[in-house]
Amino acid sequence: MRIAVLMGGVSDEREVSLSSGVQVASALRNLGHKVVSVDTVRGSLDEAEEALLLKAGVGALPPLVGELASLDEVQTVMLRGNSELNEIDVFFLALHGGSGEDGTIQAVLEVAGVAYTGSNRLGCSLAMDKEVSKRLLRQAGIPTPDWLCGECSAVEVADTLGLPVIVKAASGGSSLRLVLAHDLEELESVIDETRGWNDLVLFERYHPGREVTVGILGEETLPVGEIIPEHEIFDYECKYQPGMAQEIFPADIPSDLASRLRTLALSAHKALRLRDYSRIDFMVDRQGEPWCLEANALPGMTSNSLLPKSAAVAGVAFPELCDRIAKLAEVRKHKNSDCP
Repeated sequence: MRIAVLMGGVSDEREVSLSSGVQVASALRNLGHKVVSVDTVRGSLDEAEEALLLKAGVGALPPLVGELASLDEVQTVMLRGNSELNEIDVFFLALHGGSGEDGTIQAVLEVAGVAYTGSNRLGCSLAMDKEVSKRLLRQAGIPTPDWLCGECSAVEVADTLGLPVIVKAASGGSSLRLVLAHDLEELESVIDETRGWNDLVLFERYHPGREVTVGILGEETLPVGEIIPEHEIFDYECKYQPGMAQEIFPADIPSDLASRLRTLALSAHKALRLRDYSRIDFMVDRQGEPWCLEANALPGMTSNSLLPKSAAVAGVAFPELCDRIAKLAEVRKHKNSDCP
């Protein structure tokens, strides 16, 4: 196949996306596919630039707001003015956050009439908005922690949800803009901080316990994994810095709990209109009850990311995982072209 891997973008998950993208490109190229890497900010990357990005990895902190503001995401680079992209069979999306995961770029690709991996614009937009996601999860009978959304006082949040409480942006990922507030003073401070987030704020009841995750590939669930972070919560640093979290696949949990989590994960995947692949995150409380936290429409795709680790336990190596995701889009392309 002729595959263009889209990566980078202007979200605060830019570094994560670049790391995912260059590893996906390398894996697909090693399988014999003709691959071009495209940073949606800078355009096509050569293999020397890919090698530099592979070496750089992901920093301990996300890019600064000022750095991101100086970038201009030129989506037309993907589709016009680039001869390498004229005959692409499939666009592989290794984008995370922002317009790469909220349905915007998916809509651009749909208008262009090209095949791309992952969820469509609707699924991406539903999963990206955590408040909308939680409403749909609850409607589908999937347990998710109680929440408040919008402008709330610290007293109102504490009285309704208790303390400690999770405070997070309603959109975005990689545990950015995620805080566990322990008392009223800390909560008031966090609420002040959220005024600079430029996003809807979500307050969520905290269920202490074990954090687990379930990957979806096609219409099948992958083995459950458990995450044990060095910090109190699985934040950005714990996700991307070596030695900051234990990621155990398969999770050492009872088989009936694993089965229930996999059933709930697939139900969440379907309720949010996701397709091809996703990752669904849960907290299992001290009574053994699972609580669905969120869904990731375009989860991390480095070889050390959670979804690839889960796939590896199921016998699907990283190159094969990338290949299967690309082929899901190719099959859909041919089905659509066969429709009258």
